[in-house]
Amino acid sequence: MVRELVRPKMNVWDIGANVGLFSFAAASLGAQVVAVEADLWLANLMHRSASLNKLPVTVLPAAVSDREGVSKLYLSDHGKSSNSLSGSGLAQTIITVTLDWMLNYFPAPQVLKIDVEGLEYAVLTGARKVFQSRPLIFCEVTEQHDLVGELLRGAEYEFYAARTNVRQPLHRPSRDTLAVPKALSTMRQVD
Repeated sequence: MVRELVRPKMNVWDIGANVGLFSFAAASLGAQVVAVEADLWLANLMHRSASLNKLPVTVLPAAVSDREGVSKLYLSDHGKSSNSLSGSGLAQTIITVTLDWMLNYFPAPQVLKIDVEGLEYAVLTGARKVFQSRPLIFCEVTEQHDLVGELLRGAEYEFYAARTNVRQPLHRPSRDTLAVPKALSTMRQVD
């Protein structure tokens, strides 16, 4: 997906960056990347990797949601990729920001990758201004599929199965969704 979506000098936001695979791949293609990761250990690991490899990746240790504040990141027994703002048990106290809040500090993204363990709707709810910049959105939608679809349609996006050879339109977002602004989808083929 990185090779398909990212071009040199693009602004890329990686929301739920984990260890930074998407971030570092995009940076290696010449993109300027903001990697947002709530797990403090993972965020520090990415920051160290970006520094050592001199890659244009800014790491923001925070969680993205529908409002700014302080929250808890619940640490999953199933591995760091399953940590979430919803859950129970062992937790870290973290700050939460919105995508629109990020516009105050970072250039608008042209590519927005979201992998937030079921909180996609909350993340996208805080993105009304970001939608105006018309980024391509690569999103793992695991919950609230219909609400996410309604929100993206309202922002004039169409969605497709992301990891297929032929772009098939989706009736509702799925695990691997590529959301494309309507103006872009009619101007060029996305494949």
